[in-house]
Amino acid sequence: MHHILHTGRFLRGNSYQTARHKCCSSFAKMMRAVCVDVPGGPENLLLRTVSRPQPKGGEVLIKVHATALNRADLLQRRGLYPPPPGESDIIGLEVAGTVDTLGPGVKGGWRPADRVMALLSGGGYAEYVSVPEELLMPIPPNLTLCQAAAIPEAWLTAFQLLVFIGSPEKLKMAESLGAAVGFNYKEESFAQGVHDFTGGKGANVILDCIGGCNWEQNVSSLATDGRWVLYGTMGGRAVEGDLQGRLLSKRGHLLCSLLRSRSLQYKADLVKAFSHRVLPCFSDQPVSLRPVIDSTFNLEDIAEAHRHMEANKNTGKIVINVIPPNQETQRLTAAVI
Repeated sequence: MHHILHTGRFLRGNSYQTARHKCCSSFAKMMRAVCVDVPGGPENLLLRTVSRPQPKGGEVLIKVHATALNRADLLQRRGLYPPPPGESDIIGLEVAGTVDTLGPGVKGGWRPADRVMALLSGGGYAEYVSVPEELLMPIPPNLTLCQAAAIPEAWLTAFQLLVFIGSPEKLKMAESLGAAVGFNYKEESFAQGVHDFTGGKGANVILDCIGGCNWEQNVSSLATDGRWVLYGTMGGRAVEGDLQGRLLSKRGHLLCSLLRSRSLQYKADLVKAFSHRVLPCFSDQPVSLRPVIDSTFNLEDIAEAHRHMEANKNTGKIVINVIPPNQETQRLTAAVI
């Protein structure tokens, strides 16, 4: 076989080298990504080779090491939550990885190989993703890439709901209370639990991703002049009953919010505020924060990861290793040698 290849080089001369260069160059511009040709179940998630994105002006190309699942991913897979216009059709709203290439006009001081995590509008289930530099955050040195992948979407959503949409006074109250009590909604009425725990006053802020089927308990749980922030409708969108009358009787505020469809400027301001106020708390210190990770899967097992979430088996984030940790360790060792 070696002799045949050698003869080919001798006979074709530069044409062989040119063809080989074109082949390698073309291959280098490709990547693995999870695609959905037909909306449906987890079995419709297909891992294939597609063109690698090229960073536009002000964007940074990230070599993805890990991404994480969100409920929105399940909806998009079913065809119920399409990406905003102009965004990638590939599922995935957050990643952690390293800077690969800087697009024209990047001003943030990012350098190749910097460890970063990012909030996305799509494109996370892939080996590379191009992101506006305003949506990048440095990964605290004491966090792994796997841990970092579990931060952007969930933590920024919570930060947005409490700080950008909730009032400062109610945020201080939430911080002072902490996670003081919990109720199993499958076994008891959380409205009654909130009523008993607060001495009948109710909750000042409700963050609700369920919607429809819980509206009565939410209104019952709400304090007078309280804020009910709806950011998802996993329990349905239809509401039957006197929602407006019940809400009016408590002078309640119903606020609705989605993060994915927000403008780049809004997301940039959110990332900047989060990086300043919260990100330092992930560093080693007495009150350090940590993401809660339920399980990890490799990219090849993405369908199984979706089944795990759909069965509500996870307690914490489900992380997808695009580059398996053992492979990354081998690469680092080889680089050192």
